[in-house]
Amino acid sequence: MVKRKNVAVIGGGVSGLAAAKAFDERGHRVFGFERTHDFGGVWELSRSYPDVQTQSPKDLYCYTDLPMPEDYPEWPKGPQVHAYLHSYARKHDLTRLFQLNTNILSMDRRADGKSGWTLTIEAAGQVRQQDFDFVAICTGQFSDKNIISHPGQDEFVAEGGQVMHSSEYTDSNLARGKHVVVLGGSKSATDLVVNAARNGAKSVTFVYREPVWRVPYFVGGINFKRLLYIRAQEQQFNQWGKSPLQRVIAAVLKPLVWLNFRGLEMMLKAQLGLKKWNMVPDVPIEKDVSCSIPIVTPGLFEGFKDGSIRPIQGTYDHYEKGHVVLTTGDRVPCDLSVLAVGWKLGIPYLAQEYLDKLIEADGQYRVYRLSVNPDVPDMGFVGFNSSFCTILSAEMIANWLVRYADGQLANQPTARQMNDNIEMMLNWKRKERPAAQVYGGLCSAPFHFKHFDELLADMGAKVRKRANPLAEQFSYPNAQAFGRFLASTPQYQAG
Repeated sequence: MVKRKNVAVIGGGVSGLAAAKAFDERGHRVFGFERTHDFGGVWELSRSYPDVQTQSPKDLYCYTDLPMPEDYPEWPKGPQVHAYLHSYARKHDLTRLFQLNTNILSMDRRADGKSGWTLTIEAAGQVRQQDFDFVAICTGQFSDKNIISHPGQDEFVAEGGQVMHSSEYTDSNLARGKHVVVLGGSKSATDLVVNAARNGAKSVTFVYREPVWRVPYFVGGINFKRLLYIRAQEQQFNQWGKSPLQRVIAAVLKPLVWLNFRGLEMMLKAQLGLKKWNMVPDVPIEKDVSCSIPIVTPGLFEGFKDGSIRPIQGTYDHYEKGHVVLTTGDRVPCDLSVLAVGWKLGIPYLAQEYLDKLIEADGQYRVYRLSVNPDVPDMGFVGFNSSFCTILSAEMIANWLVRYADGQLANQPTARQMNDNIEMMLNWKRKERPAAQVYGGLCSAPFHFKHFDELLADMGAKVRKRANPLAEQFSYPNAQAFGRFLASTPQYQAG
């Protein structure tokens, strides 16, 4: 029996729910903290923009023990995902573990010399401190808005213009009768330009810094989950930790891999008309695929064709009355400026001396298995292993983390082993796969199987692959299958 711990779970979204369930079912005392009034994280309704839907199909975007409802569409809308997360919380009675409207102000090592952390907590106007043996940080990568401004913005607003972050665009009527300009190249940006064009905007301009590869839900009629989410495709990317034999095989197959990706690029160029819109990226797709690759919003390229959406490559230079002036020199009519410029990655409440140990000068996180750092003990991240199947990734790392915290991994790493692995991964990201540096290097895509294989091996799972080798090689990750793999790990109970 392992010691029963007091565990803080910070965040009540996808990852926080997974962590709370994992630690609770192992017998720990879980104290969950969510700073807003509801569960859901990015899917909480007041944070969701109209028509938002998942980038991943519903059979990839779910917990292992709770499929999404059969009547949901393949790519569920935001309110459906929100309802699904609540159903998961009800199934495991997780609401009893969380305090809503509760903010974490600071996190520092306990002053009494004992292991663990002291959190300074604010709720209902009261501030208190509470000690914990372990802290699971589950705030993810979309917690704090990235706020930017440009010259002339105050005057633009004073004269009646509106400027908002994409998460504040929560009502389609905001666009009606207005000249709308959206800055950003992500899926949220393209979702918003399509929404504005469909809801009575006078004009819609899409301003993006550079072309990126965009993947439609169906590539040549084939669901993209059957192309980019399979182990056979994943193995063609330059993954980390290859053995000498694997490197030889990769060198032999390099011409075939090159042809495979050039064929995929040709399909995307033809299907989307990328050349016509001068939107062919300079970077080969195999070097660019990561968590930041956007799915094509239905209606985007159709909007380019019918003129309801005007794409311009560039960025903002400054505002003028009723206009945004771009770095291209274009003077674009603008009543509503929506900044789809993402989110800030960080842990603002963590004491600086530990942030210095955790984050490199170039912003890369020093984390083993995308979760823990041996020099910042008694804490770990859940959901910072961002991927195309985020819910499954969060559940997998939550199950790994509780075993790590209890010293119950089958392959419990030493501090030296973790640091050696961290250095290897940092070197791989910086020299072999620069695309892996997005989000502070906290991204497992497109290497879902590789990442999950490592986690399952660490946990001592007796079964780590599907019985059918063809299904394992040529089908996408199956949440229920991974649930069975987790069930094959040695079971224990805290006490």
